Amino acid sequence: MTAVTDQDHADHTEHTGNADRVDRADHAAHPADHVEGAVSGDGSQGGGEAPVEGGALDAVDAVDVVELVEAEDVVDAVQPEEAAKDDSCGRTDSSGAWDDGLIARRVNESAGGAPAAVVEARGAGAPVAAPLAYDGALRSRLDALRELVGLSRTRLDSRTLSEAGRVLDEAAARRRLSGQHTVVAIAGATGSGKSQLFNALAGVTISETGVRRPTTAAPIACSWSDGSASLIERLGIPPRLRRRPLQSAETEAQLRGLVLVDLPDHDSAAVQHREQVDRVLALVDAVIWVVDPEKYADAVLHERYLRPMAGHAEVMFVVLNQIDRLPGEATEQVLDDLRRLLDEDGIALGEYGEPGATVLALSALTGDGVGELREALGQFVAERGAPARRISADVDAAAWRLRPVYATGRRTGLSEEARDEFAVRLADAVGATAAGEAAERAWLRNANRACGTPWLRLWRWYQDRLEPVTGRLPLRAHPEEEATARQRVEQAVRTVADRASAGLPAPWAQAVREAAVRGSQGLPEALDELAARAGLPPGRPPRPGWWPAAVLAQASMTLLQIVGGLWLVGQIVGFMAPNLGVPVLLMVAGIIGGPLVEWSCRIAARGPARRYGMEAERRLREAAAGCGRARVLDPVAAELLRYREVREQYGRVLGVEAGVR
Repeated sequence: MTAVTDQDHADHTEHTGNADRVDRADHAAHPADHVEGAVSGDGSQGGGEAPVEGGALDAVDAVDVVELVEAEDVVDAVQPEEAAKDDSCGRTDSSGAWDDGLIARRVNESAGGAPAAVVEARGAGAPVAAPLAYDGALRSRLDALRELVGLSRTRLDSRTLSEAGRVLDEAAARRRLSGQHTVVAIAGATGSGKSQLFNALAGVTISETGVRRPTTAAPIACSWSDGSASLIERLGIPPRLRRRPLQSAETEAQLRGLVLVDLPDHDSAAVQHREQVDRVLALVDAVIWVVDPEKYADAVLHERYLRPMAGHAEVMFVVLNQIDRLPGEATEQVLDDLRRLLDEDGIALGEYGEPGATVLALSALTGDGVGELREALGQFVAERGAPARRISADVDAAAWRLRPVYATGRRTGLSEEARDEFAVRLADAVGATAAGEAAERAWLRNANRACGTPWLRLWRWYQDRLEPVTGRLPLRAHPEEEATARQRVEQAVRTVADRASAGLPAPWAQAVREAAVRGSQGLPEALDELAARAGLPPGRPPRPGWWPAAVLAQASMTLLQIVGGLWLVGQIVGFMAPNLGVPVLLMVAGIIGGPLVEWSCRIAARGPARRYGMEAERRLREAAAGCGRARVLDPVAAELLRYREVREQYGRVLGVEAGVR
């Protein structure tokens, strides 16, 4: 049913006496009075003389007066005083709920005196319904999803987060709108009879039906109560496609708050029709899927719509239409097969009081079963829980789409074993073991210098002077060693990155590896500088307390040798009396005692030298581990911590307080 055209306006307002007496200022001040008085007792509009044919008076009696939003459709109304003289339509009260507008009535010539629909319009004085309110659990899930998206923007691409962002936007938009209304879409395939069911629920011919395909070219909305204009605007349905149902106190009370939308065919040959179906289905609170006995198992319906929307079962009706074409018990057989297909799609059925989709059988043509659907729909709307359930189902769907990038089936993180192995690899790269051995040798060498015999030290000094530099200190291939050390560092970084990212979803594993690579830049150079700074301490190694005694003993042995030698020389030159026993004994004691003291000191020095070397190695290992921790492990741990945070938020989105793996 379309809006009143300009020709209709001319036909209805063709009365020169009344048209000249319209007071526009009064019309603007009292719009409702003008509208309520727009129907006269003889069935004409605006006091016109042309009567309504074929029972059109009854049609006007049954419909509401509405406002047309388009400025070109607004025309002058008659004086309210004249319209109020005749109350044959029962509309003499000038305090109607609708603002100034026109009666959009049109006799359906094919149906004789069938009632016609009216265009719903927005009035400046229309009541504003209270906004929708989400419960605490849903608000918490939405907050968690918003936090999840915020934490993930730098790690995930916008395409991955687009559906979650859309759900958040739609949830916020729906929350600002009426919480007293429920928007239900009627969807179906070509020839399923959804427009016929739409008209049957409205009690008036609103959506055109016929053999021409596609018949429904654009969504049409029908509202059973005021305050739904903003909801219909959200669907992108223009005012000319908004209707009011047949006015019935019983039906209005039963379906108050319902906004019914008739959609184009989801399998229409016109691409724009299918696009409109997909767009509106993403915005409505609930959907009635209308199927017929021939196409209820259509693969397009199940694979493209029902299966992906399986999580929305609680806001879904599946109606088997045209049961008047089925003989005998065929209806129950088709219903059972339909339930089987829905179960294969993963759609929970609301049987035996359980939450899920409602499955009904009816005939929109004969009216059989329509009352049952109207009753179920009225109870569904009266609960006023469909918008929140739809948003909750959307959050579930978005969360499950994000599951591959957040949830894993194993425990993730960087173990202590992996950390220790990384530190060992860095210590090997920096040469901690070699540095400890060098420190040990330096300690022993210092001990030998302090406690060795002077003759042996003199001999070693002479040998060192005679040997070439290359023989004494073999040259090392520094570039090769540096290349080897760099390779060891890179291998250690790759290993720890692989272990830290093992089991993580691909985006977070990539982030962990990138953090490790960034930290490894300049790490070999830092380790080289660290080895030079934290290797051998400056100066001589410390000496134990027994070293002075050992030095004194060695000096005594040397003194005995000198005394014995001088004594023998004195006897030889005749300066002293001959007595070989004592000087020889002194010299032998010094010659034997010196090496013995040196050997004893070397044995005693092994323990302190080993401890000194181990201490030097430990210091270098700790320094290398600290450098690797600051440059590599800490950034990797930060990425892992971020992943744990988003995983906890993802658990809250799913409604699992403990999070997910």
